[in-house]
Amino acid sequence: MSSTSNYTTLIFDIGDVLFSWSPQTKTSISSNALRKILSSPTWTDYERGRISQAECYVRVGGEFSVDPTEVGRAFQDARDSLQSNEELISVIRHLKARSDGMLRVFAMSNISAPDYEVLRTKPADWSLFDGIFTSAGVGERKPNLGFYKAVISSTGADPSRTIFVDDKIENVLSARSLGMCGIVFDDHHKVVRALYNLLGDPVERGRQYLTVNTKKLLSVTENGIFLRENFAQLLILEATDNRNLVNLTDTHRTWNFFQGNPLLTTEEFPFDLDTTSLGLTVMGSPEDVAHSVMDDMLDYIDDDGIIQTYFDHRRPRFDPVVCVNALTLFYSYGRGHQLDRTLHWVREVLLHRAYLDGTRYYATPECFLYFLGRLLEISNDVYLAAYIKPLLIERVRERIGTDGDALALSMRLRLCAYLGVRNDVDLRTLLPLQCEDGGWEIGWIYKYGSSGIRIGNRGLTTSLAMKAILEMQQRFPSPPRPLLRYPQFPSSSRLIPLHNLLLSAFFVARAILQPLPALLQRAHRPVLGNRSIASKMIEEMTKTADEAEF
Repeated sequence: MSSTSNYTTLIFDIGDVLFSWSPQTKTSISSNALRKILSSPTWTDYERGRISQAECYVRVGGEFSVDPTEVGRAFQDARDSLQSNEELISVIRHLKARSDGMLRVFAMSNISAPDYEVLRTKPADWSLFDGIFTSAGVGERKPNLGFYKAVISSTGADPSRTIFVDDKIENVLSARSLGMCGIVFDDHHKVVRALYNLLGDPVERGRQYLTVNTKKLLSVTENGIFLRENFAQLLILEATDNRNLVNLTDTHRTWNFFQGNPLLTTEEFPFDLDTTSLGLTVMGSPEDVAHSVMDDMLDYIDDDGIIQTYFDHRRPRFDPVVCVNALTLFYSYGRGHQLDRTLHWVREVLLHRAYLDGTRYYATPECFLYFLGRLLEISNDVYLAAYIKPLLIERVRERIGTDGDALALSMRLRLCAYLGVRNDVDLRTLLPLQCEDGGWEIGWIYKYGSSGIRIGNRGLTTSLAMKAILEMQQRFPSPPRPLLRYPQFPSSSRLIPLHNLLLSAFFVARAILQPLPALLQRAHRPVLGNRSIASKMIEEMTKTADEAEF
């Protein structure tokens, strides 16, 4: 089991989780009626071991106007329909086997003693479980807390390191209320994915996904068309430092986005400054080549001083992310001053949040912010950092916790790690997005300028997610700080900590002084006019607080 996993105990429900069954019987009792019987107080007593099977069937027969013999036949049919969930049991077996003895597995079920005896005759890998707890054996049922506490006491399990899986939300809620990690079994694949994510090492699983898919990490459009392109391959290479994972077009000077024939665009697609800038910085081209290309790029600056997207004067396009990547190339070779007007415009885009809906060629706000952080990191220019970094930190803080796909979250987290901004919120959101195969869900990075069709790459998302997790762990090695809840006082969002403290003290003092007027009057103490001293104090304090500008 991964050293990053905090969980050492798994507890599974049996019915409708480890075993499936059918409420349809050959008797006159309908499926709906059978389920109502299972929810009746009589059945609850039966599952707790308080009454015998015979007494249960007689009482149920009377309550539901059914012959007790018919009740017995209906439940015999239900027992006969029991089938083990071998797919889930296989997953549990795999998780336990790779834990090096660190993971214990238990079952916990609302079931009568006679029904449990029948259940144990069904073919299943019962040796997988370190213990099985039944409501009949304990004398309690889920969701009653007593059942959970009995299991915790018997197993010695730490609730904070325990995962509980059940098909009923009320049962999961009770487990969570005791500190367990609760999973509702409503979709098999979702539950299996959650188990792997909670018990596995996300970085190692991601690395395995990339290895299995070496040279096959293709980009894909949102309508399912696979693309062979250079940009994502370069970013994967930069994130992993593993040339063997990617396919790249051999080029001496400039780069084209597409490898081979372009798709969903014009038959002849020009080389672009964006991919070229990325290629020259990632691949470490010879200085003479880089300077020669930059000399050419200077011919593609418009009247506003903004560098363009294509090496083609017939396509006058500009995009702030393309500008940032060109700036990264120029600053890498000490020529950033040649794009001062481009830099100024990029900062204006940052200042006025012009990027919030994405750009012409990039799908999310995070793309702009991420590449801007990359510019600062690669250039290592103190003057550039002074010009951009404080504002970038402010804008990144604004994005924490906002919606985003796995790629946007990964970009945000990597940027936070670089800027020294702790971001446990987005890290908690990113981790569950890892799929069963170890890769992360696809995230959209760029789009066709004319049609708006988005393009993503699971390999890129996975590479950046792995990098983000590692960088956040390295930058902030201590566990996430607990979320503290403070009393809510009427205040402006502009309050600074000292003002918060003073205002809090005022409200505490007012709460203490509020009953004093009545007490003083009862004691016949002197007053100021018709008002007591305490009343006067409260009035003055309230007036001061209302007039204060925080």
